[in-house]
Amino acid sequence: MLGLNLKKLRRLNIATHRDLGYFFSSLVLVYCISGIALNHVDDWNPDFILNKKTISIEKTFKLIDVNNSVITEWSKRVGEDNYKIYDFPTSNQVKIYYKDASLHVYLDKGEAVYESVSKRPVFYQSNVLHRNSLKGWKWASDVFAVMLIVINLTGLFILKGKHGITGRGKWLITAGFIPPVVAIVIQAWL
Repeated sequence: MLGLNLKKLRRLNIATHRDLGYFFSSLVLVYCISGIALNHVDDWNPDFILNKKTISIEKTFKLIDVNNSVITEWSKRVGEDNYKIYDFPTSNQVKIYYKDASLHVYLDKGEAVYESVSKRPVFYQSNVLHRNSLKGWKWASDVFAVMLIVINLTGLFILKGKHGITGRGKWLITAGFIPPVVAIVIQAWL
């Protein structure tokens, strides 16, 4: 009787591990990809693509020469139809603001710098989930974390014998503690 219950428990463990693994596999990939991206935030912007280009203005201008029609003409040159607002950071500059861009015109130099920003496909959306920036997502993230624990624990008991947790598994689990412990010790010394 006990052997039958252990067999059922083993089958239930394997089925739970398999089914939860399949169900959460997409979310695991999303978190892994965004985690790698967020780890390298100092190397690149994982959320946005920033484009910058310098354009030549046909002549130099004085502050008094700048009006709505000049602003509209400059805007068309960079492919913008409507500007939100513009201001004058200095007496030789005008900055024009668009929905996801800006044009910084240097009046005395006859040049301008156009900067636009766009969301980085896939990474932006993944990072929103990973950072729990989406309203209410924190609870889904908590459930996901608990399910990862369940997947991990059920996975420990799938194999038996020398390849299972009582065999080489215990040594691999122990070895898995080494990298975080070393990182914590190094961090404590710094």
